[in-house]
Amino acid sequence: MKKTELKATISKVNNMEKQKKYAVIRIQGHQYKVFEREEILVDKISDTGKIEPEILLFVDGATVKVGKPVLTDVKIKIKVLAEVEKGKKIDVLKYKAKSRYRKHIGFRPKYTRLLIEKLS
Repeated sequence: MKKTELKATISKVNNMEKQKKYAVIRIQGHQYKVFEREEILVDKISDTGKIEPEILLFVDGATVKVGKPVLTDVKIKIKVLAEVEKGKKIDVLKYKAKSRYRKHIGFRPKYTRLLIEKLS
């Protein structure tokens, strides 16, 4: 690939980044970068009827809005796809040499799958 082709490709990617609409939200103390029509996994939410994320940053093309600490004029429409979804199993092994101590603990986190329908 020639330098001119590489520069053209980089400028196309930069233009695509500028045109994207995304937000940084906080749900239950965790921050997520979300786009429209994107599915995300968050820690299990007990009351899925009341999901109100705090919007910390909103980017629409070249326009950037930063909250101090949150934005109140930006709205996000969220749909719950799965209330409980199991994650990958995590194995915790404990071992002490020469004392015949071995312990195995398994843990499987639970998530809620959300769909970001609209950012406005």
